[in-house]
Amino acid sequence: MSVTQQYLLDAYRAAQLGERTPPAPGTNDWQVVREVRDYGRFNAVVHERPARGRVRGALARLLRGLRGGGARTPRSLP
Repeated sequence: MSVTQQYLLDAYRAAQLGERTPPAPGTNDWQVVREVRDYGRFNAVVHERPARGRVRGALARLLRGLRGGGARTPRSLP
């Protein structure tokens, strides 16, 4: 049974029982994606891990470029 057929069956049953119809498939997909992303960010903060993402990655690449390709600078000997 496809997702569309299942939705139509659920909508029919809800109409027969006088209940609210379920949301159409795909209606809340982006909201779920945002909530999963926010949950991952929240867990990172709780577990004291560094922030990750596009902005952090862009800043890291920029800093690596300014330092000369990410090579470490040698320390002076005592």
